[in-house]
Amino acid sequence: MKQRCYIYTRVSTSMQVEGFSLDAQRTRLLKFAEFRDLEVVGEYSDKGRSGKNIQGRPEFQRMLKDIESGKDKVSFVLVFKLSRFGRNAADVLTSLQKLQDNGVNLICAEDGLDSSHGTGKLIIQILSAVAELERENIRVQTMEGR
Repeated sequence: MKQRCYIYTRVSTSMQVEGFSLDAQRTRLLKFAEFRDLEVVGEYSDKGRSGKNIQGRPEFQRMLKDIESGKDKVSFVLVFKLSRFGRNAADVLTSLQKLQDNGVNLICAEDGLDSSHGTGKLIIQILSAVAELERENIRVQTMEGR
């Protein structure tokens, strides 16, 4: 029996310009799931939403609720990159803990990270702080551009 997973995609306006469109993320994640022999049983996508926090991402919140309810009995959430999961270190770590409390692990396909491995979880913790710093840099550059 295949392990089941959700895929989550997100773009903010600036990410669309950089080539990480929702379609490109989805295609990459579906191929990754096929390669890893995972069954995709749900897809969640927040278009034009900042990774600043989870409050502004209704699909992310819905995914967390579905995981907490055990709706589809998934083992993994697949994201293109950790920055798609979130750009706020506290939110990333809190959300990751919610996943793991429900027996679900996070896989960041492009980053090669899997929270089911001890080193993967540690690297996710470190990179979540980096993603937050990147978000702040993008905000500063955007403000300077205006």
